[in-house]
Amino acid sequence: MKLKSIFCLALTALLATSCVSKKDYTNLQTKYDELQLMYGSTRDELLGCNGDVKSLQAQLENCNQTNNDLRNDLKDVKDALSKSMENNSQGNANISKLVDEINASNKYIKQLVEAKSKSDSLNLALTNKLTRSLDTKELNDVDVKVLKGVVYISLADNMLFKSGSYEVSAQAKSTLEKIAKILKDFKDFDVLVEGNTDNVPISRTNIRNNWDLSALRASSVVQVLQNDFGINPARLSAAGRGEYNPVTDNDTEAHKQMNRRTQIIITPKLDEFMDLIDQAPAED
Repeated sequence: MKLKSIFCLALTALLATSCVSKKDYTNLQTKYDELQLMYGSTRDELLGCNGDVKSLQAQLENCNQTNNDLRNDLKDVKDALSKSMENNSQGNANISKLVDEINASNKYIKQLVEAKSKSDSLNLALTNKLTRSLDTKELNDVDVKVLKGVVYISLADNMLFKSGSYEVSAQAKSTLEKIAKILKDFKDFDVLVEGNTDNVPISRTNIRNNWDLSALRASSVVQVLQNDFGINPARLSAAGRGEYNPVTDNDTEAHKQMNRRTQIIITPKLDEFMDLIDQAPAED
């Protein structure tokens, strides 16, 4: 528009100052038309450039937003990586601690197994010696076995005592002497003597019930081991179970005889095991 106005003013000034020939007028008109075309083309190019600028501005804003998003993502990744490295370091420390605990536990278990193996070997040796020391007749009245690491010597009631009595017979003392010799060889074992009866009530004025009878019989055997055969009394204990620990029903005379028994229970001293328990790996 500015270019057109300038041309019109120039043409008006020229017409006002002088007469213009047709040829000159035609030339001016031609130039005017050319200028008009140039103006239109230039205007279109300007509009296009303005559009390009807006598009570029929009692209720049998008790029800036994308750049900000990438920066935020990078920060999140760095934070996650830092946390992961921290957790990994803590995890390595925990694994190292766990390995140490496992090694300590394995050592402790090995010690327990070794102590148990030693105890089992001693039990086997004791059982073999007891069995070999008894003659065929005695083996009919004496049963020797190992259950859960404990040696049980079960003595028949009719071999040890007369009916309703708690005095040890001379025949039984001969057998107890053989047992005592073995016990002296195994000084690290404790000895519990346990009396058992059938369910038939006792009818003695000086014995109230089967509890009394079983306890008195156990006490009698303990005193024979101590007084007659020199077993250290600190190793000995006496207990009565009465009729309440039967091995079978009291439905026949043979079964009642099985329930009437005195057991010598030989157990290894637990000092070594208690020391191991004290040394057990502490739990967090």
